[in-house]
Amino acid sequence: MRKAFLWGSALLALATGAQGRVTAIHIESRTPAPVKPGERPYEIITGSFDGDVSPGRDAIITDIAHAPRNAKGRVGYSATFAIARPLERGSAVLFYDVPNRGNGKVGPDEDGHIRVISGWQGDLTPAPGVQSATVPVVKGLTGMALARVIDLSGSTWGLTGGIGRPVARPLPVDLNTAHAHLYHQSSDEAALEAIPADQWAFADCRSAPFPGTPDPARICLKDGFDATQAYTLAYRARDPLVLGMGFAATRDLVSFLRHAKTDDAGTPNPLAGQVRWSVVSGTSQSGNFVKSFINLGFNRDENGARVFDGANPNIAARQVPLNLRFAVPGGAATLFEPGSEGTLWWTRYNDTTRGRGAHSLLDRCTATNTCPRIMETFGSTELWGLRLSPALVGTDARADVPIAPNVRRYYFPGVTHGGSMIGGISLDGDKPWPGAPVCVLASNPNPSLPTMRALMKRLVEWVSTGRAPPPSQYPTLAKGDLVAPAAAAMHWPKIPGAPVPDGKINGVLDYDYGPAFDYPDLSGVITQQPPRIRRAIPSLVPRVDADGNELGGGVPSVQHLVPLGTYLGWNVLAKGYGAGTDCGFAGGFIPFAATKAERLAKGDPRLSLEERYGSHAGFVAKVKAVADRRVREGWLLPDDAAKLVAGAQASSVLQAQRP
Repeated sequence: MRKAFLWGSALLALATGAQGRVTAIHIESRTPAPVKPGERPYEIITGSFDGDVSPGRDAIITDIAHAPRNAKGRVGYSATFAIARPLERGSAVLFYDVPNRGNGKVGPDEDGHIRVISGWQGDLTPAPGVQSATVPVVKGLTGMALARVIDLSGSTWGLTGGIGRPVARPLPVDLNTAHAHLYHQSSDEAALEAIPADQWAFADCRSAPFPGTPDPARICLKDGFDATQAYTLAYRARDPLVLGMGFAATRDLVSFLRHAKTDDAGTPNPLAGQVRWSVVSGTSQSGNFVKSFINLGFNRDENGARVFDGANPNIAARQVPLNLRFAVPGGAATLFEPGSEGTLWWTRYNDTTRGRGAHSLLDRCTATNTCPRIMETFGSTELWGLRLSPALVGTDARADVPIAPNVRRYYFPGVTHGGSMIGGISLDGDKPWPGAPVCVLASNPNPSLPTMRALMKRLVEWVSTGRAPPPSQYPTLAKGDLVAPAAAAMHWPKIPGAPVPDGKINGVLDYDYGPAFDYPDLSGVITQQPPRIRRAIPSLVPRVDADGNELGGGVPSVQHLVPLGTYLGWNVLAKGYGAGTDCGFAGGFIPFAATKAERLAKGDPRLSLEERYGSHAGFVAKVKAVADRRVREGWLLPDDAAKLVAGAQASSVLQAQRP
């Protein structure tokens, strides 16, 4: 059985003379990668590739039936790529990292894996260092589009969508504001209020007063925008990009690199004969991409072979809204954004709450025997800020939804989205990322990266040798780990001056996007913009201990087991639209008092650092003992354990003077 899993794809490829439908590969550069003495040499290969797909076989791609075709009756695309290839002693593992909003880089891998990235998001503007894709445009096709903005002042709004790397929204069919609707609202819970059509224009008012200079890519508001309001524009747009082609581009490149000798013109595959196994990992938006990739059946290439043998959707709470007309794949679970409507479960679950029937992320790959081995990883903020709860307990929140035998699930208690970037031990909180919202509490310094490093090695081992990773570790209803997101249900401690968790969750909403929207597949055409909100879906979160730190199933970090404070998956927005509610997907941190006297003076019920560890040496000894245990248990690598101990030694915890 194991032999069939390892070699099934390769045998099928050989039998059919298979390769993905990459038609041309263009190598732009080959450069040696800088490595340290004693490390295996690597080279970095960059370039682009062209491909085409069958509109019949890939009919699941939204609007492909309307896309222009080449002389062979196929639909073409192109995308960028970068490869880090070991020049000797490679592992034969292709590790594909899905770029997040075009961001990504490759370099030498300590285990000798081939590292690959490529473009898939067709709405990004090509630029140096950006992994992008060029997908067809369907001229003349129209449909409803939506754009939304908060914290805006001035008179002119340039229509963009997404975060991190905002992209231009499609142009309207015409500039008649009577054919569109502009709304404002004071909070996400408030009703939308329509702005009269004569009070705004598709125009630029930065250098001319209202109605300004006509401009289909901008909105001018007669009396100016109010930063306390959110503005939503619903309009009929034209000329959609066939963004779902990004799934095919990823599938075809990896299939080509695994199986092909040359492209159609005879250009050699730079990895020919070097790949035996393939693993995909995506984080956040790109982790959502991995879930949708599997759900839509793209893990089967054009010749029927498995594309990825292993998959890691990391901190991926939803599916990616890519295979939609006028999609915004760079969004992040804000109001009206699709993502949680799609299938969320690794076994079949009957979504009776929303009336969508029974389905699973693995339905298509199970039918074609092309499912990968899956390691799902996520943390606290995915439950609080990114709407993951239904993936665990369904849309009725009444019982745990099982996971499939080929799936492992690991939860990181008390971490923010992606975990802290701090390498050592911190009392002061992590530094927020550029562009992060301003939150009331310090940023959460609890990391997940050390655990992720250990788990990724186990995923590769699972794929390449068959040795299964540890049993799944995550909170469940059956064990009493999951409760309502409220202080009373969570047993939240009364910490003086600290906010409470009530009202801090980004709830799951059941949207009506119209009859042309395919909910389980998160595909098709949205005809109802903005969508009607049918109901709120219940969400659950882990209960906490007397310190406010999460209990129950999971894989806690050393910092979580030797805490310096309360590590939260939620935070409070300090200013701007929505102030006082949840602070996006940023977790918070409430440090412990240093001494018992300080704790008593504040009335803090949580034990002080002094009461927990006695001295700096006692703290370091505790970190070392826990780190050593986590290494023995397989949750931590020895070099990461040594770094944590060194960080504890260098920290100011219970030192006579703090810097």
